[in-house]
This record gives sequence, C-alpha cells and structure tokens, in this order.
Amino acid sequence: MRIRDLLGTGRLSFSFEFFPPKTPAAVDALFQTIADLQPLAPTFVSVTYGAGGSTRDLTIDLVGRIKRETGLEPMAHLTCVGSSRDEIAAILDRLAAAGIENIMALRGDPPRGSTTFVRPADGFGYASELIAFIRQRYAFCLGAACYPEGHPEAPSREQDLANLVTKVAAGPDFLVTQLFFDNQLYFDFVDRARQAGITLPIIPGIMPVTNVAQLERFTSLCGASIPARLRATLAACADEAAVIEAGIAHAIEQCRGLLAGGAPGIHFYTLNKSRSTVAIMQALADAAVAAPARSS
Repeated sequence: MRIRDLLGTGRLSFSFEFFPPKTPAAVDALFQTIADLQPLAPTFVSVTYGAGGSTRDLTIDLVGRIKRETGLEPMAHLTCVGSSRDEIAAILDRLAAAGIENIMALRGDPPRGSTTFVRPADGFGYASELIAFIRQRYAFCLGAACYPEGHPEAPSREQDLANLVTKVAAGPDFLVTQLFFDNQLYFDFVDRARQAGITLPIIPGIMPVTNVAQLERFTSLCGASIPARLRATLAACADEAAVIEAGIAHAIEQCRGLLAGGAPGIHFYTLNKSRSTVAIMQALADAAVAAPARSS
C-alpha cells in the first residue's frame, strides 16, 4: 500500500528506519528486531541506502524480503550517488517487480573518502531531479527529506527552504525530517514551510540516543545540534545503560510534545535496535490510555 494513502487516513503514523546488515548474523539480528517491533503495527518501515550506493543490492533484497515475509509496508531509500539515469531506472524496475510501492528519494551522501558530491555522468545532482524522473515514469509513492536546522551544505536556512520548495514542486507525497533533539526547531521549521506554500505532511524524525560517541558523530555529519540540557544529562550518565535510559526519556518527552503540537506521527531512526523504540512506543500508548477524553 502506498504511504500517502496510509497518511491520508488521518491516523497518527509511526514508522521505523533500518539499515542493511552486511553479514548473515547481522541479518538475523535485524529480523529479530523487526519481529520485536512488528506488534507495534508501524505505518511503514524504511531501509537506507549506503553512501555511494554501497548497499544498493542489500537494500533491494531487504525491502523485498520484508514485503514477502512480514506483512509490513516497506519503503526503499534511493540516492543519486554513482548511478546514471539508466542504472537508476533499472533499480526502480527491480523494486517495482518486487512489489515495492514506496521510495524515499534522496540526493545521498558522497562516497566514503569524498567530501563533496559529484554529479554522476548522465545522472542527477539533486533530489528534486531524481523525484521528477521517478514521478514522470513510475507510480511509486515518494518521500523526501527535509532539515529543520538546514542542510549542512546550504549557506542559510532561507536557501535550504527555497531548495525544499523546488524539491516539493517535483512531486513527493510526504516529507521526513532529519533527526533533531529540540522540538521548537521542528515547529519553527513547519511554520516556515507552511508560509512558503508547502502543504505536505512533515513527519519528524527521532533518534533515541544509545551511545554518546555515536551521537556526536551523527550530529556532526548532518548538522543537527545537541541541546545543552541533553548534553548535561548524558555527561552525568555513569555507563552505557544509563545513556540508553536517558535517551529513552528524552525521546519520550520529545514525542509527546511533537504529537501534542500536531505532528502527523513519528519516524524512528532505530539503528537496527528495538529496545529503545519499544519502550518509547509503550510510553506513548500508556499516555494515550491515561489521557482524559476530550469533550466535543
């Protein structure tokens, strides 16, 4: 089923993102994670695409297996990196043949060892071009990325928003944000997007913190900031278990605030682990049950 139709029901969307494992043992571990998360009935799950297309075949195989074996609705990430138009068309043909209906269309990060993106020969240099190519030739439902704090390569948030307007004009069906840890960044971004004429659902992306070094690495790459309060909380943690619990607590607070503020759902960057996401989802469910009924 197409994600745009699921979002169109008006129900809150909860979705989980995975990355393709590179060993048989890691594949088994991922499918155990998927089994742990499946009872939460996610709206969809997504599978990333390595820098430079390094996990292209793994991504295609994994989304196909999820579709066949789990009953969950998968979305395959696809990037412009290192592929010509014909190569991208061949990938899209394979995904369509596997019954995949949803694509997250991205420019993608430069290959490992490179610091700048290079447009492939007869390929695309921007996500907007990839989206337009897919929209003209295929019936996939398309997601696209957006950046509450601005894309790290954009000279300003104003220019980043202008780029997003161009991207949206190419035809995606919904947007998912880069990770962030301060809800006001999301709400400010949504306000600016609406003022710019963007009406698509904007799903906030949340990454539960599980490792401080990993957090620093991810945020340095994507340009996300770490609030001082969260830094202080993590610094006071005695061990990794305490970091995980602190990450869960912060994410619960974030998710409750986002949903209360009108976000259409939450997209969890799971890092192929289930514990934190299960705990957060359970806390949100408990809060929903405990909440007093609204008067009409």
